[in-house]
Amino acid sequence: QVQLVESGGGLVQAGDSLRLSCVSSGLPFDRYSMGWFRQTPGKEREFVAFIKWSGMSIEYSDSVKGRFTISRDNAKNTAFLQMSNLKPEDTALYYCGAQGTSYYPTHAATYDYWGQGTQVTVSS
Repeated sequence: QVQLVESGGGLVQAGDSLRLSCVSSGLPFDRYSMGWFRQTPGKEREFVAFIKWSGMSIEYSDSVKGRFTISRDNAKNTAFLQMSNLKPEDTALYYCGAQGTSYYPTHAATYDYWGQGTQVTVSS
C-alpha cells in the first residue's frame, strides 16, 4: 500500500520559514517524481514545486520562485519543501504528490498518489 505522509506545517508569522517533509512508503521512491501543491477552500489545487525522480529537473510556480526550495533524499524516501519569507497568501493546505511519468508536472491530474496534507497558516 502506497502512503505519502506530509508534516512540518504550522502557524507562523509573515517573513518566517517552515520546512515541509513528505515521507513515502510502498513505492519505488527513486523512480517517482514528486510535487508540492497547495489548496485553499473553494479553490483548485495549485502547483507549487516539482522535482524529477533524478533530482535533475526542478520547477516552481512564479508565486514561490526565489522563496521556496524543493529537494529530495532518495535514501530516506523523503521529499522536502523549504519555505522562506512566508506571506499570508501562502496560507493553504499543502499536499505532496508522487508522479510516475514526469509529464505535465504542474497538473495535479497527472499525479498517481497524494498525501493527506499539512496546514500552513501565515499571519500578517
